[in-house]
Amino acid sequence: MQKTWLFDLDNTLHNATPHIFPHINRSMTEYIERHLGLDTREASRVRQNYWQRYGATLLGLMRHHGTDPRHFLWETHQFPDLKRMVVFDKALLHTLRRLPGRKILFSNAPRHYTDAILAITGLERCFSAVYSVENVKFQPKPMPSGFRTLLKAERLNPRQCIMVEDSLPNLMTAKKLGMRTVWVNSGTRQPLCVDVKLASVLDLPQFCGRL
Repeated sequence: MQKTWLFDLDNTLHNATPHIFPHINRSMTEYIERHLGLDTREASRVRQNYWQRYGATLLGLMRHHGTDPRHFLWETHQFPDLKRMVVFDKALLHTLRRLPGRKILFSNAPRHYTDAILAITGLERCFSAVYSVENVKFQPKPMPSGFRTLLKAERLNPRQCIMVEDSLPNLMTAKKLGMRTVWVNSGTRQPLCVDVKLASVLDLPQFCGRL
């Protein structure tokens, strides 16, 4: 039976660490300052706490402060020149085309940002479906409900799916649901929830046999 690949976006298919993530973190901190009336230090602490506790700052703000997710995501994902901020290896386009099976993008980012990254990199041609956080009813990874929404919509059996991610908590949920897992990470750890660990998605085709 044909396998289906579920790919994360940021720090999986492109490197968001140098430019994009610092910008988003600053934007989220400023948003929390404005809307919760906190100083910069406390707003930064709240942002990091919710990210560590829930896997996504948005979830903490929704649960504890009634934050409108659409407003938050729009305000915090504005970029002066996104094209210059993207760090992407074009060889990945060929790598993804070589992979057998369907490919779906599953990102915690908002749709306007996701579509922009896909257009800048050319990755839009590689995926048969794209799921941003809006498509899973603002239940971002690692929440099982977001995964289940995608699986139901695409009529997928999780046991035929492979999740490719840089985030270990997200892979833990995928594994519990029955998926095979690929961790994009250059460290030496090999957690039990990880089937294959790669330093780069470019190395994925050579590990297809193990998946």
